[in-house]
This record gives sequence, structure tokens and C-alpha cells, in this order.
Amino acid sequence: MSADIHMDKPNLEVSNITGPMHAPLRHDSAHKHVAGTADYIDDMPEPNGTLHGALGLTDRPHAEILAMDLSAVAALPGVVSVLTARDMPHSNDISPTHLHDEPVLADGLIQFHGQPAFAVIAETRDIARRAARLAKITYRDLPPAIDVIDAMATGGTLITPPLTLERGDALGELERAPRRLQGRMRIGGQEHFYLEGHIALAIPGEDDEITVWVSTQHPSEVQRMVAQVLGVPSNAVTVNVRRMGGAFGGKETQGNQFAALAAVAARKLRRAVKFRPDRDDDMVATGKRHDFLVDYDVGFNDDGRIRAVQANYAARCGYSADLSGPVTDRALFHADNAYFYPHVKLTSQPLKTNTVSNTAFRGFGGPQGMLGGERIIEEIAYALGKDPLDIRKLNFYGDAASGRNVTPYHQTIEDNIIGRIVDELEGSADYRARRAAIVEFNRSSRVIRKGIALTPVKFGISFTLTHLNQAGALVHVYTDGSVHLNHGGTEMGQGVYTKVAQVLADSFQIDIELVKITATTTGKVPNTSATAASSGSDLNGMAAFDAAHQIKERLVAFAAERWQTTAENVTFEANHVRIGQELIPFAQLVQEAYGARVQLSAAGFYATPHIHWDRAAGRGTPFYYFAYGAAISEVSVDTLTGEYMVDRVDVLHDVGRSLNPAIDLGQIEGGFVQGMGWLTTEELWWDEKGRLGTHAPSTYKIPLASDRPKIFNVRLAEWSENLEETIGKSKAVGEPPLMLPISVVEALSMAVASIIDYRECPRLDTPATPERVLMAVERLRAFPG
Repeated sequence: MSADIHMDKPNLEVSNITGPMHAPLRHDSAHKHVAGTADYIDDMPEPNGTLHGALGLTDRPHAEILAMDLSAVAALPGVVSVLTARDMPHSNDISPTHLHDEPVLADGLIQFHGQPAFAVIAETRDIARRAARLAKITYRDLPPAIDVIDAMATGGTLITPPLTLERGDALGELERAPRRLQGRMRIGGQEHFYLEGHIALAIPGEDDEITVWVSTQHPSEVQRMVAQVLGVPSNAVTVNVRRMGGAFGGKETQGNQFAALAAVAARKLRRAVKFRPDRDDDMVATGKRHDFLVDYDVGFNDDGRIRAVQANYAARCGYSADLSGPVTDRALFHADNAYFYPHVKLTSQPLKTNTVSNTAFRGFGGPQGMLGGERIIEEIAYALGKDPLDIRKLNFYGDAASGRNVTPYHQTIEDNIIGRIVDELEGSADYRARRAAIVEFNRSSRVIRKGIALTPVKFGISFTLTHLNQAGALVHVYTDGSVHLNHGGTEMGQGVYTKVAQVLADSFQIDIELVKITATTTGKVPNTSATAASSGSDLNGMAAFDAAHQIKERLVAFAAERWQTTAENVTFEANHVRIGQELIPFAQLVQEAYGARVQLSAAGFYATPHIHWDRAAGRGTPFYYFAYGAAISEVSVDTLTGEYMVDRVDVLHDVGRSLNPAIDLGQIEGGFVQGMGWLTTEELWWDEKGRLGTHAPSTYKIPLASDRPKIFNVRLAEWSENLEETIGKSKAVGEPPLMLPISVVEALSMAVASIIDYRECPRLDTPATPERVLMAVERLRAFPG
């Protein structure tokens, strides 16, 4: 396989095929999105007699259900059935972990405000929703823990086992360090706010068969959960996903509930059943990005070089484990970001709270870990009166000769390019001169203050649960030369379908129009991993490549025998195959191979090599490689109101040898704006009764088009090429860009710090809303001296 992966590609300008690897091809559904012709589940024609479901939500954060009167619910005209936990045929559990702590419907115990306790199935969606509000539930209230600090105050119950990463003598070196500081940072959560909310359509079949169309990143897990709840084997459940209108991690596990309820109702009533909650119910009942409370202790030298770090990452996980274990693990994996900690001790504290169970979100804990690490760098810089960039560069990981290339989890970094990325961006965006000009501007400006910051990103690529790093693909070549592609990756707008189709077009050297992209389905490729961890293109691209390689080997062997030559004389070229001196159309060779009974279909498979992780020991090689990037952000702050603007952003990002530069640039731009929203405007708020106050677009502020940086320069590090055997020598691009806007927070921090001539770190918590910025300004104005 490696020979094909490394083969020199023809110059794209003279290529005779459309859409090879590395070409800036449009997203396969882009024109359909613009025209409104891209079909989502709610666009599908409903089977005759389709019923509609709605969740019955509770209104206590922590309580026992003493009685639940559903008579008025069932009596509403148009209601066909009301489901409770007792109606689950085999199991009421949809937990993605072995802890079995997440019920389909609450059974006697309510653990968060808005937890579903029943489901209504009715002739129309409107009737189901109206009926769901007619229940009369009697509770016995129990004491809740809403916030991380609440949970700590009541003993800090852990929802899943914590992790410790340790190397060297952190505690001893903290005592011996010439300088030392401690601090605390609150990092807010984030709502996924996908354009298409959760939705599931279940259609019953013969015997125990059921087909589920669901908006999910993890079809195989939905298949397993539906089978588990129904008490049928997995082969009776087929899950289909053509595309999602956004997901960002929120559809990795959270779709299980809707799919299971739709399947239970469809099987019971022998009719198709659809669940599509409205935005408010979706936001109340489904998990979000974990918010963290980070306590840090750092020892450093007078020049700013770090000697030791101790930090604890406490997270609000919600009422069940969900994916909180691996999320908080990954926070620790990225607490170092791009910096070498000679002595380090990092601990996670995944806390149980009476809130919705938090879940995966783009970056999967890595952004929270990285933000905590960057706060440490910022603190040191302000303590020493230096440019934070100088402290960053002083503490960057080095090469093997420096002895500064081992992470807190004992993985050796062998592909470190962060120094080159930062140096190149610093020069091309004129960072030093702009910073000097901003310092000068702040001296004379009474109201508007400016800030600028350059922050790096080093993000590990792979699932940290090793066995998830596998993928399958199914490829058929038909007798007319057209190709059918199916793989385990799901399309949520990130372009994985397009990229994997490009892999096949490139492998067979045919136009991409000849490659048919089909819906992800458990009926074709089994036991797939979630499309997550930025691994969709890496894993599925290699699996598709493997399938193509198998078919090509058979075609080459057939051609060599048929034309009496050697395999070395058979090459694939621009919709043709050259056999010795003869050039025949690809479709002709395929037709002749079919006539000779050559197999024209293959199941490809790929498992990421060289990775392993021993969680108990806190050491291993959890990541196949690292993706790098850096951003410079410049902001203007109104110190009378706290309002601010992001004036300019410059990004240089590493995607290896890009499979599709156009899509990758879009991912970087979108990831930056989404991360900027998380860090500046998107604030989740619960009251003392556990009610989510920010449960609709009217109360939760995602970035608008007008919030994008006024000047937004994004470049790919075109000189980069993955050192590992990835598809086309590319690198993942899904999650790493989300962390680039940490530079926005630090630029805001600089603007605020100018109030007292940069003598104190403002310690902005996130999201750094205008209110928080204003409070920081007022706090520094009262600073002594």
C-alpha cells in the first residue's frame, strides 16, 4: 500500500481527471445546500401512517417521582400511545459506557431539570408536543448539585474514574523554583447549536427487523443501543445516515435516546415513528461541552522558563458518565499544548452534577485543557513584564537533542514544527511592529484599548481508546466503469464524503463524477467508530484506499495475463489503463474483467498503527501524530461598556499535504469562529433550581456573520507533509482550528491589562463576554498603585 500512498501526483494543472487527491474541489453537497435540495431526514417523504413523538420533560433537578398521572396525556385526541420506562421491551439503558447509568426514560429518579420521564406518540407532532405538557407528576425533592463548586462542596462525587499524568518531581520542583504562582480559571461550556436538531425516523419491517434514519455521528452505536433496548440482535437493526446539518460531537451519543424511543414505538405500533424535538427541548435535554474549573500551580525561573506544573481540571459532567471520562482525559493530554513541562502532575476531576449529561464537543476536552495551559503562560508573562510570545517560544517543545520532547503522558514528539509555524506567522503578519503600535496607542487612548496575541496549537490526532482507531469501506466497480463508495464515516458538513471520493478517483485515476457517494449504513460497513476525534478522513480514506488497492491488484493481474505482459507494465492513467504500449478505457478493462469473472468489489479496512495507551499507568503513545497551528488576533475594547470587536485575525495552520485545500480552509475558518463563540459570547446559565436559562436563540448568542473578524487571513502551511503513513500524507483538520481563537481571549486580556500598564494578569474567565470584560476593567481600575 505504501507505494501508492507515496506515489508522485501529476501536476493538478495538467491532470486529465477531475477531483484527484489534493485538488481544491467543492463539497459534494455545496450546490444542494445553496439550492435547498440536499435531503435531510425531515425532508424525506414520510411513510403512510407515520406517527410523531415528543418527550415528556420533568421540572426538578433532583427528585424522586412519587406519582405520575398521564391520564390527561393519553386522553388528548390524536394521542396513540404514551411510553414510560416500563414500556422498554428489554432494557431501559442507553449508556455508552459499562456503567449503565443513562436511562432511556427516567424510572422513579429525576437527576436533572428537563430529564425525559415519558414519551408521547401521536398522529401529529403538534398533538404530541401539546400532550406532553399535560402530565401531573408528584415529586419528593432531593438536594441538587448544579455547579462544579456545588459538587465539590458536597463531597465531589466522581462520575467516572479520574486520570493522573505525572512525570518527574512536580511538588518538589515547585518548592525549589525561584518563582511560583497559583491561580484558578473558570472555562465555560458550549451548546452545539447545529442547524439540524436531533431527529430519528424508525420504520418497522418483517419479523424483528427495524430501519432507523437518524442524525448521528455514530450509526453503529445507535444500532447497538436500539438492539439492546428492543432485545434483538444487531443484525435486525439497520441505521442509515446520509448527512447531518451539523453535529460537532453533539450527535456522537445524544441521538441514542431519540432513535431508541422511535424504534420502541414503531415496533409496538407497527407504524413508522418520527421524533423531532423543538429547539428548546433539544437544548434542555441534550448534553453540551463540559465547563471546567482549573486550579494551577506553576514554578518557573526568572527568565520565564517553566520548571514544574501542577494542575487539577474539575469538570461539570452532569448526571451520567456519557463520554466524560475520555473528555476529561483529553483535557489533560492537552494541558501542555505546545510546551515542555520538565516536572508535571496533572489530575482530572470528573464531577457528577444534577444537570444534563455533558458530552462530546469539537475538541473533546482538548480546548479546555489547552486554555488552562495558555493561562499559565500568560500568568508568567505578566508576572515578569514580558511579551507572552517570548514566554511561549522559550517553553516550546524541542527536538530529541534538547531532551525537551516528552509529553506528560510519556509520548515522544517526533514531528514538532510549532517553532517554524509560529516564526513564519510572526513575520508574515508583522506581529512585533503591530504590538509596539498597540502599546503606543493604548498610552494615549482614554476609552478604546487594543490588544494583540499570538497563540499556538498542538493537537493530538487519534481516539485515545485505541480500539476505536479502525475503519471499513465497501467499494464496488460496475461494468460501465462507475464506482460505488460506502464507508463508516458520516457527513456533517465537514466534507469527509468528498475527500474519500477523491481518494477513490485518485486511486483508479477516474473522474470523480464516476464515484457515487452513498449514505452511511450499518447494513454495508459494520462495527464502525464514530466520526469524531478528527479521524474521519484519516481512517475512512485509508479504508477506501485499501479496497481500491485490492480491486486494482485483481485488474492488474487480469490485464497482465490477458495481454501477456507483466504487472509492472500495467498503469492507471486518466480514465484509461495503459497495458504495455496499448491504452484502453477504464470501463473497457472493467467489462473484460467481469467477462473473465474477476471480482470487482472489495471490503477495505484500516487500523491506525503504532498507538497504544495504558490509562492506569498514565503513559503510552495515544496519538499517531500532531497537527499544529497558530493565530494572531487583534481586538479593540470599549472600556466604558466592555464591548469589543475582533479587528484582525491571521492564521497559519498545518494540515499536512491537504486532501482538499478548499474544504480545509473552510474547516479552519469555521472552527475559528465557532471557537471564538465558545470563548467570547456563548454563555450557558443555570439558575439555583437547575433550570437552563439559555435554551433558545433568544437567550444564547452564537456568532453571526457580522461577528467574524473584520480582516480574516487564513493560510495553510503548504510546506508541511505528514511524517506518518496517512492518506496522501495529509493531516486532520476537524478539531485543531477550534483552539486558535484562544488568541482572541489573550488579546482581550492585553487590552484590559493596559488599564494598569500591564502590571497584572486580568485573569479573564471564559466566555469573556462584554460583561466579564467590563468587570475585569473595573477590577483593575481599583488595583492598588
